[in-house]
Amino acid sequence: MKIPIYQIDAFTNEQFKGNPAAVCPLNKWLEDDLMQKVAAENNLSETAFFVKKDNGYELRWFTPKGEIDLCGHATLASAYVIYTYLDKKLKNIRFTTKSGLLEVSKEGSLFTLAFPSREGEKCDTPEGLIKGLGKVPKEVYKSRDYMAVFDTEKDILSLELNMDELKKLDGFGVIVTAKGKEVDFVSRFFAPKAGVEEDPVTGSAHCTLVPYWKNKLNKNEFVALQLSERGGKLYCTDLGETVKMSGEAVAYLEGFINI
Repeated sequence: MKIPIYQIDAFTNEQFKGNPAAVCPLNKWLEDDLMQKVAAENNLSETAFFVKKDNGYELRWFTPKGEIDLCGHATLASAYVIYTYLDKKLKNIRFTTKSGLLEVSKEGSLFTLAFPSREGEKCDTPEGLIKGLGKVPKEVYKSRDYMAVFDTEKDILSLELNMDELKKLDGFGVIVTAKGKEVDFVSRFFAPKAGVEEDPVTGSAHCTLVPYWKNKLNKNEFVALQLSERGGKLYCTDLGETVKMSGEAVAYLEGFINI
């Protein structure tokens, strides 16, 4: 059996930047165990699989360690594959996912995703978070992930990370953020429990970041930069129950998996 596979760099217009995701269009669903093995073999932060349905597509995401309920960059990458290779006439794509219905539109080179908001609640700072980051944040919030807020970009670039400590936390991952110098805010994202020590660009984390910065900066539209080694830029809008985020994408690889 041959399965098409694409590797797309999301939230960038340059190869070797942004966040790479593997995308596998399927005619019908494979066994979960096989999709997990493919994701582990790809060894990227996420591999997306989708199947065409009458009203759109069913979409699932797998890290090397397991299936997850939401992934921004792999959704953008999936939309890129559909628009570029499968159906160039589409104006909007509807994905049915574990997080509900997600819609993606395209205007020019920008893809826009609408994801459910995940506003964090202020909480005490876990000791393991301090040990894991090597610094004491000024504020901590909790949604799906812990979000640690620092004063400056320099603070989050100079963290002394301990992934073993971050793995022990009860959240899915850890977001760190600060006000930006040339953009509205910057961030990094760590998910060692999911097999991803640092994610290059994390759309789903912005479902928590954007509501926080809306309250702090008293505005609804943002330019955000993720300060990973590869880096990536997002254009975000807070719409209350949803967060819109836009970015570009570029193809790196096209091929087939032989199973």
